[in-house]
Amino acid sequence: MDADGTGARARIRQHGERSVPDEVPHILSEGRVAHLGFAVDGQPFVIPLLYHYDPARPDLLYLHGSMKSRALRHLASGAPVCVTVTHLDQLVYSKTALDHSANYRSAVCFGTGRLIDDAAEKNAILERMVSRYFAGRTVGEHYTRATAQHLKATLLVEVRVAETSGKARRGPPNGPGDDDPDVPGTAGVIDVGG
Repeated sequence: MDADGTGARARIRQHGERSVPDEVPHILSEGRVAHLGFAVDGQPFVIPLLYHYDPARPDLLYLHGSMKSRALRHLASGAPVCVTVTHLDQLVYSKTALDHSANYRSAVCFGTGRLIDDAAEKNAILERMVSRYFAGRTVGEHYTRATAQHLKATLLVEVRVAETSGKARRGPPNGPGDDDPDVPGTAGVIDVGG
């Protein structure tokens, strides 16, 4: 393990100065879409999914979808996976083509999956997930609890997170001449709020 608690898989190899391991719980808490990366018979796949994360349990996150989902069935088998969450905050434009960039925050999680098939546990996690995406909505008042049939049609997988890394770029463009008004061209940032 490295000094920040990451292992070889999660080590940031490019732009190590952008490492933000302490921000991983916040990045995962505020994220909306996770990309699940996995390989089957040597073929890599990356699938976007909604997810649930609770910073009180930073070693767990949950992914759900159809029982027919190849990705989730594979994950439920205990196979190794990678889950990423990214926030795109700003586009960064420079006076040089090479130095165009983005200001972002991202978290990468490595772990293995475990099927959640207990109906009560599944319902509780799915209700917390609804609350995370739709603050203030409560079961019984704003929507009905998932029926046994709905639970049977939904695959819920807990990812046990073994390693994480966080990375962020912040700030203005940093190409040659970007801060010099005498150099031709324009440079700056555009808020995108992702």
